[in-house]
Amino acid sequence: MQTPAPTDYVRATSVANAIALLEEHGEEARILAGGHSLLPMMKLRIARPEMLIDINDLDELRGIRVEGDELVLGAMVTHREVLESPILSEHYAVFREAEKVIADPLVRNRGTVGGSMCQADPSEDLSALGAALRGTVVIQNSSGSRTVPLREFHEGPYETKVGPAEMLTEVRFPIRPGAGSAYEKVERRVGDWAVCSAGVFVTVKDGVVADCGIGLTAVGAEHFCAPDAEAFLIGKAPTEENLRAAAKLAGDASDPSSDQRGPADYKKHLAEELTFRALTRAAAASQGA
Repeated sequence: MQTPAPTDYVRATSVANAIALLEEHGEEARILAGGHSLLPMMKLRIARPEMLIDINDLDELRGIRVEGDELVLGAMVTHREVLESPILSEHYAVFREAEKVIADPLVRNRGTVGGSMCQADPSEDLSALGAALRGTVVIQNSSGSRTVPLREFHEGPYETKVGPAEMLTEVRFPIRPGAGSAYEKVERRVGDWAVCSAGVFVTVKDGVVADCGIGLTAVGAEHFCAPDAEAFLIGKAPTEENLRAAAKLAGDASDPSSDQRGPADYKKHLAEELTFRALTRAAAASQGA
């Protein structure tokens, strides 16, 4: 059985205390939230932190609320809480649709929104959702906080804008009245990482697309999004022809690699097809709102 390398452990008493501990212990310290990303990497000794800073006692990082025209999720909100949140489902069906196909109940009960975002796995479902909805994250350090768009947050596989003595504290999503949203995913088996997934929102007003967002995961789309496809749809009627053309542009925005989950051309086809299906459902939901 593989076991992690020896490490020290401390429970943070506040966000400020956690940041102070990060500053004290330097780059060899890691935040422990749900642990479903970090602990497997520690068992494989891919990650070998010298200090784990447990933030599970920090209620200030929990909760889902509406603040002005934004939905605000604390970094320690679990996948299960997102799945079951009436606040999130009221505004975006895509939250529930995505969370239903993330891992399994054991992971959803413990895994957190902040942990998923900071893991920055190229196949992470919430990255596609966050890019589609054009969310933002709040990053805090000892000097204060800053807000970073999710479309700029990921710098590459397993790399984000969070610095060594910083932590993500909130994820925010703008509320868009009348928007429809949808999530489509293909996976090898239930609970697996995506072969490809597409998350979208569409707002239709006066018979044309007024706004939309398209997020893609596991297919190498830059910043998990397809801006050319979004721009194409704005001002056009959500006809099958236009939605298929936009989906084609989304497929063109992907740059997948061939691996055990399938060849690159198959994944590119999935990016196009899943985007079309999600756009079709989201546009219909917006027109029926």
